Amino acid sequence: MEGWLETAIVFVTPLVMLFGLFGLIMPVFPGLVIIWLAGLGYGLFNGFGTVGWVAFSIMTVLMLLGNTLDGVLMAKKALDYGAAKISLVLAGIASIVISLMFSPIAGLIAAPVVLYLSEKNQGHTSEEAKEITKGLVTGWGWAFVLRFVVGVIMISLWAYWAIN
Repeated sequence: MEGWLETAIVFVTPLVMLFGLFGLIMPVFPGLVIIWLAGLGYGLFNGFGTVGWVAFSIMTVLMLLGNTLDGVLMAKKALDYGAAKISLVLAGIASIVISLMFSPIAGLIAAPVVLYLSEKNQGHTSEEAKEITKGLVTGWGWAFVLRFVVGVIMISLWAYWAIN
C-alpha cells in the first residue's frame, strides 16, 4: 500500500471514531456502529493480523452489547417508573420517524412528549406521566454513559491494535 494512503488511514480512522463517540450524545445516532465500521475499514486497508482479529472481535461484541443494552436500559427505567409497554413502543416509533423526517434533535424531543401524552391517555395523572417520562430521560442518561464507556473501550482496542 502507498505510504501516504496508509498514513491517511491511520489519521482518518481515529477522527471517524471520535465523530462516532461524540455523536453518541444523540440517542438515535449509531455512534458505536460508526466506531466499529472505522475499525473494519482500518482492518481491510491495513490487514488484521492476530492482534487485529482479537481486537476487532472484541469490538464487534462490545458494539452489539452496547447497542442492545442501551435500549434495554432506557426501556427498563421507564418501566420501573410505571410506563406502559405500548407507550414505549409509540415513543420509540415517534423518535425514529421524527428523526428521519426532521432531525435527530426533533426525534429526541418527540420521544418524551409522546411517552407523556400516551401515559396521560393510559389514565395516569399529569404528575404520574411526568415521573414516567423522567424515568425514560434517566434511562437515556445511563444509556449514554454505557455507550460512551463502550465507545472509549472500542477506540482503545483499536489504538492497541494500531500500535502493535
